[in-house]
Amino acid sequence: MLHDNLGVNEQGHLTIGGVDTLALAEKYGTPLYVMDEDKLRSNCRIYTSAFAKYMPSGSMPLFASKSLCCKRIYSVIDSEGMGTDLVSPGELYTASAAGFELQKAFFHGNNKTDADIEYAVDSGVGFFIIDNREEADKLNSYAASKGIKQKALLRLTPGIDPHTHAKISTGKVDSKFGTAIETGQAEQFIAYVLGLSNIDLRGYHCHIGSQIFDIAPFTDAADIMLDFAGFINKKYGYMCEYLNLGGGFGVRYVESDPDIDIDANIKAVSEHISGRCAANAIPVPKILMEPGRSIVADAGLTLYTVGSVKEITGFKNYVSIDGAMTDHPRSALHQSPYTVLNAGRADVRPDYVCTVAGRCCESGDLIQEDVKIVKPARGDVIAVLVTGAYNHAMAMTYNKVPRPAMVFLKDGKDSLAVRRETYADLMALDV
Repeated sequence: MLHDNLGVNEQGHLTIGGVDTLALAEKYGTPLYVMDEDKLRSNCRIYTSAFAKYMPSGSMPLFASKSLCCKRIYSVIDSEGMGTDLVSPGELYTASAAGFELQKAFFHGNNKTDADIEYAVDSGVGFFIIDNREEADKLNSYAASKGIKQKALLRLTPGIDPHTHAKISTGKVDSKFGTAIETGQAEQFIAYVLGLSNIDLRGYHCHIGSQIFDIAPFTDAADIMLDFAGFINKKYGYMCEYLNLGGGFGVRYVESDPDIDIDANIKAVSEHISGRCAANAIPVPKILMEPGRSIVADAGLTLYTVGSVKEITGFKNYVSIDGAMTDHPRSALHQSPYTVLNAGRADVRPDYVCTVAGRCCESGDLIQEDVKIVKPARGDVIAVLVTGAYNHAMAMTYNKVPRPAMVFLKDGKDSLAVRRETYADLMALDV
């Protein structure tokens, strides 16, 4: 199986966390997001353990909320000793509603509105990741009105191309995020913020992209950021306390993807950082990273029910399901590969080539094209693996299709984490 939390039981059914997926589909209906909390916690512990072993005291992994945002996930990561990064007031509201300690939260966004900034300050968020001068000015003035100094990092762009999909590459000079080091604007930005009396500048942030399997882009980014930190220290006498290297470690979606050793990668990055700091004669800062996909992706899968099998002679076979791009948007947006199984016949070698199609009135609503599965019939349950990241988070209601429920599994027991959206929910905002 693609990941160690997946299996096949005596009935030939696919299991996740030891639980029969067909039983889950029957109990909760489909489409259905399923999250294996035991796997999720195991992924958290890989990071927290590696940080404790290799990174300086005060370093911490921060869960990237954009990958999966619901109350249950914050309860898990809080109990596992992680912080979080938040990219919107909605994520902040959800984390707060879950009882997450917001002093461990870092508030992102390339265009925080005045209302966003005020809400985050009033909520007691620990750190702002400041993207631009306008934000810095507003944050400084609002913090002054509250009689506080707001802790913050500055988002900088190191000019790294991680050779991943263009839509998930975020660290190049030409980016809507952050301020570029290469152009000299980052230096000007730092000098400006250091002069603001109600911002407590604690360090720098960068993020180079997602689904990266090689550590070289991370060490390259660290080199640029640390060299720049050394330069700023010499010129302005300011040394960053924190360096946030963002997230981006890749996950196996299909058999051809490599399997990453997260512990070994963090060790290697830590050793590289120590060497570069020594070369620059600067202290090693506390390190933050923002894993999201590598925490939740392989802990999840999505279950669907087949409606039809359409065979177009001489062309293509279509298997239509009761889900769509509305609950599985990444294939349409990013052409992302996924592994698809006939969940009720997981013990049989797949030999039927087909395109799994969604129910939306949109020709591009395809879950996966030209995949091999065991030929299904109407009523069969199809599983799309490794969907814990960016599917629930990006789900929408196009065609007025309600969003699925989400179930968490722990110690072989299932519980509802997010209820299924109803037609009444779809109309709740109409007046």
